[in-house]
Order: sequence, then C-alpha cells, then structure tokens
Amino acid sequence: MDCYNLTSMTWKEVEESLKTVQLAIIPIGAHEQHGPHMVESCDAVLAEQMAKKLGQRMYPYAWVTPTINMGISPHHINFPGTISLQPTTLIAVLKDMISSLKYHGIKKFLLLNSHGGNQSTLNVASSMLTNELEVEIYYAKTTASARKSFEKYVTSSLFGHSCEREVSEALYLAPELVRMDELEKGDIREDGRWKQLRPGKAIQGFYFYEEMTKNGCIGDATKASKEIGQHIVEESLDNLTEELNKLLNLKADIPY
Repeated sequence: MDCYNLTSMTWKEVEESLKTVQLAIIPIGAHEQHGPHMVESCDAVLAEQMAKKLGQRMYPYAWVTPTINMGISPHHINFPGTISLQPTTLIAVLKDMISSLKYHGIKKFLLLNSHGGNQSTLNVASSMLTNELEVEIYYAKTTASARKSFEKYVTSSLFGHSCEREVSEALYLAPELVRMDELEKGDIREDGRWKQLRPGKAIQGFYFYEEMTKNGCIGDATKASKEIGQHIVEESLDNLTEELNKLLNLKADIPY
C-alpha cells in the first residue's frame, strides 16, 4: 500500500495506519459546467486524483478521505447540470467529517480544493473549525502554487476555468474528463460589469459566469496538453509536499 486511501481500506488497515498517520487530506471539488469540452464532475475528480498523488508522497503520514464532490457554484447555476451547495452546507459537512476523524485521533487536516468558488468558504471553515474543534486545519488550491509552470506554459491573460491550464491538468490526471473533439477558446464578453469585479480590483462581488463567457470557459483549451499538465501538477505536488513536511515536522528527504 503506497497511499492510505480510506475509501479502499478495511477498518483493521485503518487501525494499523494510525501508528504513523498525523494528517487527513480532504479533497473538495464541485459539480458544475466546464464549457463544451469538459464534464461537470471535473473539479471533484481532479481534487481526488491530486489528493491520491499527494497521499502517495506523504505516505505513511497521511490519510486521503472520501471526496466532497459538490461545492459553492451559484455563479455557474444558469448552465444546465450545475449543482451548488450553500456555504453553510459545505462547512457543516466539513465539521462532521473533521469531528469524526478527530474521534479516531487525527488532529491535523488539509482541505485540498480544486474549485476557486470554494476558497472563501474554506477560509471561514478553517478559522471557525480550528477553534471550535481544537484541531489544526489548513487549506490549499490544488495547483495554485505552480507559478513557474504558469509563467512558462499558460499564455492567456484570463485563465482558470476549462482553459489551457485546467484541461492540461485533466489530460495528465484524468483524460476521460475531456472531449478532445470539442475543445474551444473561451467566448469572452467584452462588455458588462464582470471586469471591475474580478480579484485584484478595487471592488469585488458576485456575478454570473455567463456575464463573462458565452460558452462557459475562459482561456484557450486548444493549447492544452498532457505534458503541460504534468509540469503544473508535479510542481504543485513538490510545493505541497515541502510545506506539509514542515507543518508535520518531518524530514525533507521522505522518499517519493
């Protein structure tokens, strides 16, 4: 066993793993539209695959829990098939999961998130539940730390959803998510208020995704490749592993 994945372990195997496990990795995704060329489970599947790879690197010190496969997606709701949770629902699920795992002796948690719309809720959850449950809760976006790869391989000024970055990650981690014969560039609307509400602007706020893109995606998915995805994913895993080693006071030379 090269990864402690709770969904494929017996209780005796879990009990044995507790001799070394210090951390639970909770993958969190979403179920929402991803344009014409990616399936709607994209974020949940990518979160799960990233968590498994991170769990392999952190073995035998981490569990990978079942995936939370829906998230905060009201901005995508006007595209058919999108399912969105309320922020309070996601926090309640996390509270119950973390409480259960704490009962078994785990005191440190990483919320490994693949959907940007979840980030603000995870910030609140981390603050609330760390104090309420007396545990350590950290959160991270799956590939947000791959800055060198982004600079080298991502050419679109507007990217992050069903774009060359996300499609490349999927081609490396779960190619079944991608409809290769349907790849499209984002059909961006140049008018409207979305530009003034984006991250980094003086004022930020909610807008529906169709206010920004007619086809539900941004960037240029036609430039995606498995090789680019490998660079992004592996750089991210290197960075996540390094930081978790520090948080768990582990030696930096853990084999992986």
